[in-house]
Amino acid sequence: MTLSLLVEEIGGELTGADLEFSCLSTDTRTLARGSLYLALAGDNFDGNEFVNAAAEKGACAAVVSRELESTIPTLRVVDTHVALGKISALNRKRSRAKVIALTGSQGKTTVKEMLGAILSAAGETLITQANLNNTIGVPLTLLDLEPSHDFAVIEMGANSAGEIGFSARLTQPDIALITNASAAHIEGFGSLEGIVSAKGEIIDALGAEGLLILNADDAHVHDWMLRAGSRRTVLFSTELGRENADYSCSDIALGARGKVSFNLITPMGQRRIAIKLLGVHNVANSVAAAATAIEAGASLDQVESGLASLQPVPGRMHPLAGVNNSCLIDDSYNASPSSFRAAIDVLGSCSGLRFLIAGDMKEMGKASESAHSGVGEYAAKAGIDKLWAVGEQSEFTVKAFGSGGRHFSKMGELMTACQDMASSDVTFLVKGSRGAGMDAVVKVLRESEEF
Repeated sequence: MTLSLLVEEIGGELTGADLEFSCLSTDTRTLARGSLYLALAGDNFDGNEFVNAAAEKGACAAVVSRELESTIPTLRVVDTHVALGKISALNRKRSRAKVIALTGSQGKTTVKEMLGAILSAAGETLITQANLNNTIGVPLTLLDLEPSHDFAVIEMGANSAGEIGFSARLTQPDIALITNASAAHIEGFGSLEGIVSAKGEIIDALGAEGLLILNADDAHVHDWMLRAGSRRTVLFSTELGRENADYSCSDIALGARGKVSFNLITPMGQRRIAIKLLGVHNVANSVAAAATAIEAGASLDQVESGLASLQPVPGRMHPLAGVNNSCLIDDSYNASPSSFRAAIDVLGSCSGLRFLIAGDMKEMGKASESAHSGVGEYAAKAGIDKLWAVGEQSEFTVKAFGSGGRHFSKMGELMTACQDMASSDVTFLVKGSRGAGMDAVVKVLRESEEF
């Protein structure tokens, strides 16, 4: 692209010479020589202040939002965040890749990784890296689209209404997938209905020929189908015989330490699928990924081998060897009531003493007390032996759990107690929202790699 093309497409005032660039960076720390530097600005930072630093690192030009002295050409726009989106949309329009966008309250990152594993066998595939699923991460991912890509899998998250709509309009997906909707991070949406509506924003970006893939088991599926209008819709389900489900499964088997296998039922036939990921909830993720991949052009063989090859994502039900020969399940990346229940189900299938090490669930709003109490009640009914927790809201979890529950006022005290209890007869499940910092507990309990 050239700076003059950007002026033509997104507007702004160009100061300095026109030139061509092939990559864009928003971070001077990782900026490659010859990149266009785009100066994002937020409440606590202003990328405009680093234009000269970008020039010293070899930036060829900069997109800025205020007048400034610079040794390199600058394109001044009103809002660099909006400009980033428009530039990424230009790159998306130039791509021949089949683009899949997905969102949901739970499972979207796992499904994204599953799709990447399957579609990589069918062609060159770009997927969202790490957690770059917000209104900055999505444009940066779209900028990575190359002419050689056959597929792109773009994960979309949000903290408030409108964010998925923003990302989806840039992405212009050929296929959109909604895994589910639940009361996770409810604070930014006001209600569960607000979450359902926000997830549905992805539908609006589908063209008339676009394909929508929905979870037939979700209570809100009909809301999304109504929003889809005449667009083609494909349904998946984990319940055999679910009416109108195009993809489903049967004969789910829970193996050692929570690993699962099942029969995948598709319009192309059936196949026995075994995955390395823990928990029955990953059957739904697998069926969602299989349905999406097949609709995108993958074969049953590619689905089977892709799902079988996928390794657990760090921080998401990741089995590890713990200290003193204990077993450790790292689910510290994030938490919601439904994901807590799914993780507890896995812990309940383990032998020996089962310890749930819990941190707070963030962004639960007015439902926080009942949500945390519900986790404790569920763990008690599941027969979990011990529930140890840290965090203000987790006091409700411990109280609801009852006998065997213990609340710690300090993270260090919890860590020490866990280390003291670690033995070959113990399995630890460590879980909490990202802001709870439960990954620190994982670090002190981890011995080596996966068991």
